Formats: sequence, structure tokens, C-alpha cells
Amino acid sequence: MITGIKGIRLRRAVAVAVTSGAVLATGALTAAPALAVTTPTITAKGGYLMNSATGATLFNKAADTKRLTASTTKIMTAKVVLSQSNLNLDTKVTIKKAVSDYMVAKGYPSSAHLIVGDKVTVRQLLYGMMLPSGCDAAMALADKFGTGTTVAARTKSFIGKMNTMAKNLGMTNTHFDSFDGLSNGSNYSTPRDLTKLARSAMKSSTFKAVVKTKSYTAKTIASSGYTRTMAPWTNTNTLLGWNGTLGIKTGSGTEAKYCLVFAATLNGESVMGTVMTAPSAADRTSDVKKLINYGYTRIN
Repeated sequence: MITGIKGIRLRRAVAVAVTSGAVLATGALTAAPALAVTTPTITAKGGYLMNSATGATLFNKAADTKRLTASTTKIMTAKVVLSQSNLNLDTKVTIKKAVSDYMVAKGYPSSAHLIVGDKVTVRQLLYGMMLPSGCDAAMALADKFGTGTTVAARTKSFIGKMNTMAKNLGMTNTHFDSFDGLSNGSNYSTPRDLTKLARSAMKSSTFKAVVKTKSYTAKTIASSGYTRTMAPWTNTNTLLGWNGTLGIKTGSGTEAKYCLVFAATLNGESVMGTVMTAPSAADRTSDVKKLINYGYTRIN
């Protein structure tokens, strides 16, 4: 009997030889089974991921639980604007004092730093709303595309259009009470619903071009008539360009915590999803990276 380390080595050699002989004799080799892809764990309280092409669910964590949307609300604001019939993106909108008053009343939230009296195009307002998350740009758009005889009536009308659009898109667990996410107590959605919205919005070439832009410099016409070059608007989405990331919109707030609606395409494979109520910006980024990587492996 052969024992010890030499014996182990000999038995292994015999086993290899026997296996090799069997393969040569049959001409067949069975491939080893693929390793299972581990479902990621995320810190966000809610998350959803889909195959952008088919709409198939790839990941689900409390995907239908209603949560505050914060500035991801502005995706719907953009969607409603871009859905207007005969829309001219170069139409100029004069910034009203009501916009400035609103920003003061709300305690100076995220802003595109628009100046009263400036003439700004609809296209520029979309960039100002989606990149630096300008609540002033969102209000200017809501006032422009709402109906009514007063600013209050027009913005209320616009929010009504947002809710109608949500219903039409099948966002059954969503309600908006604002055009910018500064909620009055009833502004909520879910990871699944926001992803549905994103999938629809990304069909617009204008929307897609806006949300994937890292920086944009607007030239506006001041009330005195001269052209003012504004400070560049920088996209709040720091993931742009990472592993095919194309957008879409960040959100944050005291109660909403940190949210991100995202889309990414790599080697012809596309994923889209949402994380809501992540504990920090860093956690939000980590969560989305995990989901994007996981999504690519699930599609392949």
C-alpha cells in the first residue's frame, strides 16, 4: 500500500489519466456549470432594475413601496414639457419675479441661478432643471406650460398634467404635488414606477441628450438686452460615463434621503433602474454601481 503525500499524488495522477482516457475514448467533454451570479445587497430601502430593451425585471427590493421622490420628480416635469404638441425648444421664457419669490420662500433650494427678467429658452430651462437640479427652472417651465390666468393656477394645472401622465404610463403608486419635488406632503412614487417613467422619457432624443450631459453653459438675454453667459451648470449625477451610465436624475432631501434614477448601456446591453432612500450619497453611488454590474451579467 502506498501512503503519505506520494500516495496522494499517485492517486491524483491515476485519476487524471483515467479521466483523460475516457475523454479521448468518447470524444466528449462536459463543460463545468457556470457560477451563479449573486444578487446584490443594497443599502437603499427600495430598488428596482430592468432590462431596458424588454422591460423584464432584473432586481426588486420593495419596488412597489411608496417613497418621497425628491428631485427625481423633475423627470416627470421634463416628460410633460417634451410631450407638448408643437413644442419649440427655442421659445424664450422670461423669468418672472414669482420664480425668485418662490426660491426665497422655499429657503433657496437647488438652483440654476436664473435672474428675473432674463429671457431663457425652453431647451436651456431643461438643462437648468436636470443638471444642477434647478427648482427655479422647474417653476419657469411649469408656469410656461400650465394653463390659467395666474402663476399659481398655471403651476397647479401643470402638476395636474404630471399626474395625468403618471396615470397614462401605468404609474399606479405615484402622485405629484409639486413640479420640483419640494413636497407639500403628497409627492411620492416607487422604484418600479420611476423606472417606468424613465424608460418612457429616455425615448425622447432631447431628454436623453440633456441627462447625459456633464456640463452646460447657457447664454441668456438679460432684461437690458445684452447676452449674458451664465456659469456652467454641472450635472449632479457623478456616475455619468461610468460603465456606460447615461443618466438620469439624482434626488435628495431630509426625509427622502438619497435617490437616483439611472440608465446605462454597454456593448449593446441596456439596463435601467431606481434606488430610493439610500442613507448617503456614497451609499447611493455604491448601490447603483452594484445594480448596473449585476444587470449586465443577468442580460448576458
